Amino acid sequence: MRLLPPLLPASCALLASLLAVAVAPAPALGAAHRPHTVVKPADCTKGTWPWDCLAQCESGGHWDANTGNSYYGGLQFWQPTWEEHGGLAYAPRADLATRAEQIAVAEEVLRTQGWQAWPACAKKYRLHGRVHRVKSGETLTSIARRLKVKGGWQALYEANRDMIGPHPDRLNVGTMLVIPEGRPTGPKKTAAKKRPAAKKKTARPVAKTTRTPRR
Repeated sequence: MRLLPPLLPASCALLASLLAVAVAPAPALGAAHRPHTVVKPADCTKGTWPWDCLAQCESGGHWDANTGNSYYGGLQFWQPTWEEHGGLAYAPRADLATRAEQIAVAEEVLRTQGWQAWPACAKKYRLHGRVHRVKSGETLTSIARRLKVKGGWQALYEANRDMIGPHPDRLNVGTMLVIPEGRPTGPKKTAAKKRPAAKKKTARPVAKTTRTPRR
């Protein structure tokens, strides 16, 4: 049996390079022109509508946002607004509160300022007017009385008939009700009751003129 002569170091290096070329996979056709994978952000509508979308618009969806612009949290609360609407019950600033706590304060802001508290982003999602989120035990009557809805519960129901359904006495917790604006829609008797008060105001100057001759 004849033995082959041992390989020199230079021959070993050449053999290794040839094997590497033979084993390496061929490049895929068009690999140099393959586009980069685009990672799309999560759909904000899959969260708690419309708060996750507002947060995405206001702060990029960062509920702990504090960029030094005097607005804090996912919904970019101005500090006085945070304090006036009960935010201090949760945290000193909005960015230190949880997402759920920020939404709770935002719902209070909706009752007083409406969606215009977030003008640009509300316009983007076509949100307008004041809104109330139904809580356990609330009725249309109690909501209308608390928020001083003109026209009472009837006006509140008419503005949300599609959302509430045919039974105004049955409210689902969590339903977002639009608070109607405008003049009262009740009977004309309300205007008649205001007339006597107007007459009393006109009588006051007469009493002042009677004092002038005494001077």
